Amino acid sequence: MTALPQQVPVLIIGGGPIGLGLAAELGWRGIRCLLVEQGDGTVFHPRANAVNSRTMEFCRRWGIADAVRDAGAPPDFPATILYVTGLQGYELARIERPTHGGREPLPITPERPQRCNQIWFDPILRDLASGFDTVTLRYQCRFERFERTGDGVIATLHDTATGRTEQVAARYLVSCCGGCSTVPDTLGVKWEGTMVLSYNLNIFIRAPELWNYSNKGKAAFHIIVRADGSQGTLIELDGRDLWRLGVRNVSTPIDINNVDLDAEVRRVLGPGVPYEVISALPWTCRSIVADRFQDGPVFLAGDAVHQNAPSGGFGMNTGMGDAVDLGWKLAATLDGWAGSGLLDSYQTERRAVALRNVGEATDNNLQGFDRSLVPLIEDATPAGEAARRRLGEQIVRAKTKQYVSDGVALGYCYDPSPVICPDGTPPPSADPMKYIPTSRPGSRAPHGWVSGGTSTLDLFGRGFVLLRFGDSVGSRSLEDAAARRGVPLTCVDVADPALARLYERPLVLVRPDGHVAWRGDVAPADPVEVIDTVRGAGG
Repeated sequence: MTALPQQVPVLIIGGGPIGLGLAAELGWRGIRCLLVEQGDGTVFHPRANAVNSRTMEFCRRWGIADAVRDAGAPPDFPATILYVTGLQGYELARIERPTHGGREPLPITPERPQRCNQIWFDPILRDLASGFDTVTLRYQCRFERFERTGDGVIATLHDTATGRTEQVAARYLVSCCGGCSTVPDTLGVKWEGTMVLSYNLNIFIRAPELWNYSNKGKAAFHIIVRADGSQGTLIELDGRDLWRLGVRNVSTPIDINNVDLDAEVRRVLGPGVPYEVISALPWTCRSIVADRFQDGPVFLAGDAVHQNAPSGGFGMNTGMGDAVDLGWKLAATLDGWAGSGLLDSYQTERRAVALRNVGEATDNNLQGFDRSLVPLIEDATPAGEAARRRLGEQIVRAKTKQYVSDGVALGYCYDPSPVICPDGTPPPSADPMKYIPTSRPGSRAPHGWVSGGTSTLDLFGRGFVLLRFGDSVGSRSLEDAAARRGVPLTCVDVADPALARLYERPLVLVRPDGHVAWRGDVAPADPVEVIDTVRGAGG
């Protein structure tokens, strides 16, 4: 086992996808960090399953997009959503998602959303992070506590394999250790929202080719709606034999010792279906966002700072956005070119996104339908058929935005932000389903093909990029200002008129995370002010 260093620039607590994503982002930028995780890194029970387009774009930058696609559901497995009374019961509604899965790019992104459960996603991230010389991953090492000292922290760690207690000094500490993290309580963080939406039980099962026991074909999701008003879920994991079954109880916690697992599984699958229970795990659905994402050198990310219903698959993806936003800002600070306000902008930018995504997930979770129809949906009568048809129409209208959410995945904008130069233009529509490409400052820079298989997104990452379209009026002053401040800046000339129209302005300055920092028709009157603003040293 690698010896624990006495000092480290960044200490990451938690080895789930957010901690591993942050470690990978820092390692990709050459920043030394230590990640500690109390477990051994094995994911025994399926958790997050949806990898949205934005997270896949991060994976593309890191060079693991193909690995994620190959590890998840097969490319030809349909991403269909089925609302049914049971696997062998009636079909109520069908929502198709032709833009999910597979390998063909979309007009708005080179990376389609994928279904890759943490069982496979976490090991891919772990292999990526561990491949960087500057990253140390230490498993079976439990974080105990920390204390502030000078301009950093001293953390106490307990090696569960040896029983030894150790300390490490870190310039920055990032809590990525999930909903049970003790760091928010230590900081006195207050939660806003609803602490309990429902109590749930996930049952992990093996049932080969389950679709052969149904007349509805293959589907990624089965949402179970029963005549007695109860609901459940059956979710495909690997496109072959692994599935996750969900049981929901709104009012009281679920004690796994009092649950008849076979009865719950049979209630969904029906008779005659062979299956094996692999594991079962109770969990609590919440709708909460912390009032603070940072306290001095201590940061919170992922479930340690926001938790939401799984309705829409926003949880892990929001956390990956945290990791990338914080990663480049930590790197810029440690590399010496960031202003004192750059790290402070993390809370401003990411908390607004968390509030939006948690709110959208909660709305999806609570979005209902006409309950008076439900008692009839399992009746083999004309009245039952009519109730199923009407209920199905309601489900498609109300629920499609839960499963088709490009606006949530790609349309978030860092506005307001102290490290973005606004230009006074109005924001595009905040439709959760539809993403509208824009180079408005704060937005994700739009995707377009530069040449061959190179997307505009492939130009961004290492430092700032100044895109120059057509006969743009000079950029030398911005280049000189960046050089004076030590800010890494690359200029890229783009002659394609279609890309010029897509980017809307002759000059567009893009941050390392791929969000637009500034744009203009000509070089700014005060280029040093622009550079100081985007590096967090503005007034």
